[in-house]
Amino acid sequence: MIKTTFSYTIRIMNEKFGTILSESFVDKTQFSIFLKMVDGALNLETDLSFFDGDTFLVHIPHRILKDSIVLTNMTPVTLEEQVRSKIESLVV
Repeated sequence: MIKTTFSYTIRIMNEKFGTILSESFVDKTQFSIFLKMVDGALNLETDLSFFDGDTFLVHIPHRILKDSIVLTNMTPVTLEEQVRSKIESLVV
């Protein structure tokens, strides 16, 4: 039995600056944690700041974040797309 995998996407778009953040997650837990960080920054009126210690740094001031649209999406990922992605990651 093939397990269906989903890709979770979050996009933060601003009228003045365009797409500020567009990030995809395969792990639902990571997506949920990141979404809670965005929600917390909006509700607590603080800047959205995150650094994973390696390659991913985000800092969006609250004044820009509060005027932005946050969109999320969940799409199924086919087995073919998973294999293609894995091969591409090994080639680079």
